[in-house]
Amino acid sequence: MLYLIAKAVLSGIIIATASEVARRSPSWGALILSLPLLSILSMLWLWRDTGDSERIAALAQGTFWLVLPTLPLFLVLPALLRHGVAFWAAIIASCLLTVALYLLTVWLLPKLGINL
Repeated sequence: MLYLIAKAVLSGIIIATASEVARRSPSWGALILSLPLLSILSMLWLWRDTGDSERIAALAQGTFWLVLPTLPLFLVLPALLRHGVAFWAAIIASCLLTVALYLLTVWLLPKLGINL
């Protein structure tokens, strides 16, 4: 249980740090958020928990493919905000687009011979 709490606290610290840095400098906040820190931590924890290289390889490959449908969010959200769309409407629209792209990706990948 302590291990689970430690993982949650460390993940929370990374997110809190990024948001605090972003308040002072959006560019530095973006840099922190763009680093795959949580992915790497997840891989380290999975290795510690299982020692299974194949699981880690599958996690890394799955993460790669599932990051792709999230990328348009980072273009659509600022475009909507800069065109005067209210924050909540813009974030909801961007999230709905991301969900749609996730569904498309999960449907399309097996057709291309890629299994998650």
